[in-house]
Amino acid sequence: MVPELWGPAILRGLLERCGAWEDGFVAQRVLDYESRGEPLLSRAAFVGRLAASCVAAAALIAVSLFGGMYGYRYFEGMSWVDAFVNASMILSGMGPVTTLETSGGKIFAGSYALYSGLALILATGLIIAPVVHRVMHRFHLESERDEE
Repeated sequence: MVPELWGPAILRGLLERCGAWEDGFVAQRVLDYESRGEPLLSRAAFVGRLAASCVAAAALIAVSLFGGMYGYRYFEGMSWVDAFVNASMILSGMGPVTTLETSGGKIFAGSYALYSGLALILATGLIIAPVVHRVMHRFHLESERDEE
């Protein structure tokens, strides 16, 4: 069953529209790992888990980018292209391109920059977690065989 607290409702709606949320497909692939006593996943299942993690990270980045674009458009009155440039530069850690004119825009940019740092850490964790888990799981399976 998919945990109710996983991800914002907008991300779930996006994944439902593209058919990736059916029967908890993404949540099962991204969040459910085999426990210590279970055998190692096959390569095909691991690649599927890694792909699902990449899809979840890409969806997080896409939602974050759109939120930044909307914020710049709302607070600074930028065109969609200028809002895209500023939001993508902050999301990537480079900083804003245009000078901000309003106090609301400056507060939004600072808040968005703080959020973007956390989103980057989360997206990186989503992508790296299956690889680290597989390495650790294989290590534990080998150490259990050595003990026997």
